[in-house]
Amino acid sequence: MDEQLIKTVNKLQDAFSTVGVHNPVDLPQIVVIGSQSSGKSSVLENIVGRDFLPRGTGIVTRRPLILQLINRPAAEANGDAGNASEKKGEENPDEWGEFLHLPGKKFFNFDEICDEIVNDTEKKTGKNLGISPVPINLRVFSPNVLTLTLVDLPGLTKVPVGDQPKDIERQIRDMILTYITKPNAIILAVTAANTDLANSDGLKMAREVDPDGTRTIGVLTKVDLMDKGTDVIDILAGRVIPLRLGYVPVVNRGQKDIVSKRSIKSALDSERNFFESHSSYQSKAQYCGTPFLARKLNLLLMHHIKITLPEIKAKIAAALAKYQGELEQLGDPMTDAAGQAANTTLSIITEFCNDFRGALEGQSTDLSTYELSGGARISFVFHEIYSNGVKAIDPLEHVKDVDIRMILYNSSGSAPSLFVATSAFERIVKKQIKRLEDPSLKCVSITYDELVRIVNQLLNKPSFKRFPQLRDQFNTVVITFLKNSMLVTNKLVVDLVAMEQCYINTGHPDFISGQRAIAIVNDRMHPPKPQQPGAPQGARQSVSINERSLDEEMNLPKDNGFFGSFWQNNKKKKQPVMEAPPPVLKASGTLSDREQMETEVIKLLIQSYFNIVKRTAIDMVPKSIMLKLVDFAKENLQRELLKELYNPEALADLLKESESTVARRSECKKMIDALKKADAIVSSV
Repeated sequence: MDEQLIKTVNKLQDAFSTVGVHNPVDLPQIVVIGSQSSGKSSVLENIVGRDFLPRGTGIVTRRPLILQLINRPAAEANGDAGNASEKKGEENPDEWGEFLHLPGKKFFNFDEICDEIVNDTEKKTGKNLGISPVPINLRVFSPNVLTLTLVDLPGLTKVPVGDQPKDIERQIRDMILTYITKPNAIILAVTAANTDLANSDGLKMAREVDPDGTRTIGVLTKVDLMDKGTDVIDILAGRVIPLRLGYVPVVNRGQKDIVSKRSIKSALDSERNFFESHSSYQSKAQYCGTPFLARKLNLLLMHHIKITLPEIKAKIAAALAKYQGELEQLGDPMTDAAGQAANTTLSIITEFCNDFRGALEGQSTDLSTYELSGGARISFVFHEIYSNGVKAIDPLEHVKDVDIRMILYNSSGSAPSLFVATSAFERIVKKQIKRLEDPSLKCVSITYDELVRIVNQLLNKPSFKRFPQLRDQFNTVVITFLKNSMLVTNKLVVDLVAMEQCYINTGHPDFISGQRAIAIVNDRMHPPKPQQPGAPQGARQSVSINERSLDEEMNLPKDNGFFGSFWQNNKKKKQPVMEAPPPVLKASGTLSDREQMETEVIKLLIQSYFNIVKRTAIDMVPKSIMLKLVDFAKENLQRELLKELYNPEALADLLKESESTVARRSECKKMIDALKKADAIVSSV
């Protein structure tokens, strides 16, 4: 059963081989990492027991090699494999390799396996020593291996050599991280024992993704090349850089052995003799060497698969549902049938308009729980932004007492007014009402922006990503329609403000009357005095109108009045009083009591009436926008789209799918096929 689990994972890897590096399921596997020339290839060849990996100087492994070792007893292989062997003239019919990209072809000659790895690598990367993340899948069937799944990655390098890419170090590092960051990956960090362990590139990268060392196993190569008197006992005991899974020391063939074609069987015998005869290792020889490493990896992988298999089943089911849903959204490929194009266009227009209405009415299927959207944002514009903006307008801003005084005199003409001038109040309040036009038009503009925001969100749906030309045409038609509607809305809003300007309704029930305003101002300016003790109730002091004589009026100009400054300047010149007025006359004297009172009354009337107009604007402007812009768009947008887009002659061009959609549909189909195979595989366990 345990061996069957590893075979199951191997089948899953084969099933996902068609999707490349985008495998949605994290499969358990042993990932081999280490610096360049640290002995990774030799370790793998010793585990397999055959020479099959490319050799040479510099970077040799330039693509990930997913190596599936399958233990197959010789008796099972004698039937079909033996016959194939006889045809090829090979000596060992029990061992062969198969590449996933060459289905059905068996390689009994392991030198041919090496050549095929080189050839397939160069097909993807060329001959300029570049690298590629696309993996090579190799199966090795042999009675001499334990069932294992290993991933051999390019060795870490620092400096580009020859015509290697300048960023070769970053490329290799990113490729390695994509494999070792997956939680289900067991990291096999290979380090040369004759170098300082603290400088190990493999252990450094493993520590980044596995800081506790729970899924990292260390392999120490070149133990036989260490200086005399030194050993790796402290490392094995975990006193240098501890790893939960420990370290395994191995002895690989040297370069001279490889050149002389020394057999791996002979090398493994020498390795066993080395550990059994070495004074430092002989007591622990059974825990050293390649055979022990292979057994340990086999047990680790089987244990890891047992733990992760339920999670793998759940991930496969979730990924399958996800990609099937996405494929359904992408739809079937478009045919040349005019009827299909017309039905698709009509369906998209109807769905868009329904979604548009739903967003405005709060009936959208994807209501957000963390932000306002759709019609709620328009409501916020009306009742918060516009309402507070209008309320914040000061009725008396830019209205000075001097200006009111000037208008009072100008509006009375040649005869000074006996009462508060109504025309002065109307002139000032009309100018203030005009100030409501800008915020009202701004409210229309913000509402238009919110409608465009809804449109842009709807145009990001998959159906529009599928047909980019249709999306562009949709955007053009809808924006033009909304802009035209906004022009009509702007005119209505401007007319509303003009209506308020053209007729000042002083009979409004909320408007303070002139008498009431005079009484309020009089109380402010002349608060009632406390009554004298013993004075009769209701007694009033009489005011003499002619207390001052004409001489006093002429000699004591205490009240400067409207032309006070002009009069005083002329008196200083000691010239005749009768002199023509200057070209420009302005009020420069201090306000008399009467002028002060009239000014305060005008200000009070302006405040009262302007507040009425503000309440009307806060109520009527949103209603106007809803009538001419929002509701008009809801009711008439579908008709406009049908008129502009539902043209049988242009539908073929509009419904031309984007290249990304075609490619994504193909990817989804590949992924669904792979996931279905994977689901069938795990369901059989």
